[in-house]
Amino acid sequence: MAMHGRHDATFALMFMVMLTIAAGNTALQSVLPALGRSLGVRDAEVALAFSISALFWVLAAPFWADRSHRHGRRAMILLGLGGYAVSLTLCGVFLAAGINSWVGGGAAFLLFIVGRVIYGAFGAAAPPAVQALVAGSTTREERTRALTLLASAFGLGTILGPALAPYLILGAIGPITIGLAGPAFVFALFGVAMFVAVWRRLPDDRRLPAEAHGAANAYPSIGGQSSGASVTAATAIESGARIGMLDVRIRAWLLVGLVMGHAQAMTGQVIGFLVIDRLGVAPVEALGATGLVLMTGAGASLLAQWGLIPLLDLRPRALVLVGLVLAVLGTWATGRATTLPAIATGYALASLGFGFVRPGFTAGSSLAVGPALQASVAGKVTSISGASFVLGPSIGVALYGWGHPLPYDAAAIACALLLPFGWRALRDPAAGGETPAA
Repeated sequence: MAMHGRHDATFALMFMVMLTIAAGNTALQSVLPALGRSLGVRDAEVALAFSISALFWVLAAPFWADRSHRHGRRAMILLGLGGYAVSLTLCGVFLAAGINSWVGGGAAFLLFIVGRVIYGAFGAAAPPAVQALVAGSTTREERTRALTLLASAFGLGTILGPALAPYLILGAIGPITIGLAGPAFVFALFGVAMFVAVWRRLPDDRRLPAEAHGAANAYPSIGGQSSGASVTAATAIESGARIGMLDVRIRAWLLVGLVMGHAQAMTGQVIGFLVIDRLGVAPVEALGATGLVLMTGAGASLLAQWGLIPLLDLRPRALVLVGLVLAVLGTWATGRATTLPAIATGYALASLGFGFVRPGFTAGSSLAVGPALQASVAGKVTSISGASFVLGPSIGVALYGWGHPLPYDAAAIACALLLPFGWRALRDPAAGGETPAA
């Protein structure tokens, strides 16, 4: 990348913004199962906190992406960071209120959900503006590489968040016990630090080239690695052309992404409960084990996307089919694991599979159409990826309540059924051309 001087510093700052948002969100997600159990909150209410936050993110992300070039990227980044910091602060306060028995556990969690709504509604403003700022600081030749590297910050955040969370469980400040609310407060401080850095270092940037736009990013969630669609959307030339979800060229790819995304969301968001129940330990004592499992899964997914996929050079259809086989084996094994090494291994294998499928269905959808439809298809892929984390967590927790292996069995069955469907319905586009509409 040929950025130098001020542009290098700007890129580093924007990378840290994306990393902070993803790490803080996934750190909080990783401790929520333990928090819910400690406060006597039903598992379904914990899942509701995931789902509502993701819903508001999915709805708000395109709105903010559309406005990032109208009101200035700096203003949108500050809005996103401000929403992030305020949300985490309120979440920490509400959780501490429950921990210290100032309010009941159920009331504390309802207030916590309000804090999560703020994150979903306003935190989504930062990523598209960050993309647009980086796009405006690079040439067209440099842009894809720069934005791909920027998107990797979300993936790194999904590792760092759960890794740091167990070490952020704080003691008491005077008569007030912080405990499991610690990660919320600590990452809120990180958010404030990033807000100040952006405020002081970024000038007003309302005169970026019109072509330097940002795109909506999928919700940063445990296991929800970047699909890469936001990079495609941010680098595509806006033609105004649109394609429908049910268009014959992309509907099979999008269906694979939707089912796979729900399987990943179901299994990822109940893994904390599974660790607590299978290891038979107190919720707080399970945090280190939960963090280890989540780190292993996120690392496996990144290994697929950053290492194995470039090495193997598989076509999109092969990526999907290979990934589904791994996901079936991994989810089935996780549902039956009873020890920490077995849980971590099964979850890593499932995450490796999902790490193959996600870029596979993204690339397949993109290659199925011509250049004029790239932005539209990328928007569909991003919405599919985000929508999976709206209902997926609640479905997973509901199944978990009926039987601990059920979310993993359901995910394994869904991915197994996708295999014959993908074998028949998915077709790699011919070299140099789009898949013809039938």
